[in-house]
Amino acid sequence: MADRTAVVTGASSGIGEATARALAAAGYRVICAARRTDRIEALADEIGGLAVPCDVTVTEEVDRLAETVGDRLDLLVNNAGGALGQKPVAEAEIDAWQRMYDVNVLGAARVTRALLPALDAGAGTVIFVTSTAAEAPYEGGAGYCGVKSAERALAGSLRLELFDRPVRVCEISPGMVHTPEFSLTRFDGDQAKADAVYAGVPGPLVAEDIADAISWMATRPAHVNVDRLVIRPRAQAANHKVFRVSPSRAAGSGS
Repeated sequence: MADRTAVVTGASSGIGEATARALAAAGYRVICAARRTDRIEALADEIGGLAVPCDVTVTEEVDRLAETVGDRLDLLVNNAGGALGQKPVAEAEIDAWQRMYDVNVLGAARVTRALLPALDAGAGTVIFVTSTAAEAPYEGGAGYCGVKSAERALAGSLRLELFDRPVRVCEISPGMVHTPEFSLTRFDGDQAKADAVYAGVPGPLVAEDIADAISWMATRPAHVNVDRLVIRPRAQAANHKVFRVSPSRAAGSGS
């Protein structure tokens, strides 16, 4: 795969950063795209890739990313996204919902549209990083569940539209992944709320688990399309049903 190129959006942290490392280890030349230039430059230096500052909500920056990619691309990982807030519909912060839609859905659409000619030329693969929020709604999740469901529809429609083209369209739907920033961003920097999401959960997923799965999906034989891979920690049977160890039980077990 020494001559293969991948683009990873949202590569400055979390799943995107881990995916860039995993793909580089698999032999890809990785173009790391994100807003935080200092982070992606350090990452690109580490893995022998290329840093391209890019806000996926800005068409001109996406166009510059496409110019950097050129005429051929093997893999696009649409990872840029995130959640903002967890309020019920009666208290919905519509501005936050709009921002989520612009990044998660329209951002993925902008990047995919811009890079599709290069992916077609390279018989490439597009992987959308959605969420188990698209599997079923939950209280306080209307905004995020809605945007991730829309991103899922984008992936599904694209797959149908490209049925006669040599481009694979895949989706990975992660459940509870403990990264330093996801929940902290969702709760506007409230560390206590962010920590409570994972409190007592034995073995939540980490970014490297998702990156490993993305690398596996991307490196299947060209005729194999992984339509959707749902991946959760064992402790999470569903978004609303998560096993947690109480502090007293954890102390008693010596763990």
